[in-house]
Amino acid sequence: MSCHHTVSAHPKTSRRFDFYVLLFFLLAFSGWLWEVLLYLITDHTFINRGFYKGPYLPIYGTGGILLYLLLHRIRKKAVSVFICSTLICSVLEYFGSWFLEFLWDIRWWDYSSHFMNINGRICLLGSVAFGIGGTLLICIILPYFELFYGKTASRLRIVLSLVLLGIFIIDAVNAAVRPNMGTGITTIHQWFL
Repeated sequence: MSCHHTVSAHPKTSRRFDFYVLLFFLLAFSGWLWEVLLYLITDHTFINRGFYKGPYLPIYGTGGILLYLLLHRIRKKAVSVFICSTLICSVLEYFGSWFLEFLWDIRWWDYSSHFMNINGRICLLGSVAFGIGGTLLICIILPYFELFYGKTASRLRIVLSLVLLGIFIIDAVNAAVRPNMGTGITTIHQWFL
């Protein structure tokens, strides 16, 4: 099975800083939207998911950048992209969960009740979903993103990147002191009870 795309992009797009910034925020926002919609559909309530106050989940942006860097050269091999995406995203999610818990002794997600989970940090369903998402990203979405990026004025891309980074840095400083927590967002450990 292979990914077919007819979209061509300028080969230097992957080397520009604003390319990565814009891709990061597109994916971080998409991840936030995905999780908010899941909670809206399953729990019928709006929950601002994630560590930050803003509408983005950096783990999705980081994962997407990592997938791009590691897999864009094999984007025509969908099965390979799926397997690699599943593994890469599972490792990222596991260590992301561990890192946040290490810093604040709080879990932002817990898959303990899910089938085939590892320490509640990752589970089979989540890993497969990330594999599918990574395949869609690498094989279908990224060629169009590269095309759109190439057709957007450089000055606009840079200004938008700087504005997004500025907002993100302010949010990150705030989140370091007061992370977004609460019902539906975190699981507070009670090992000592």
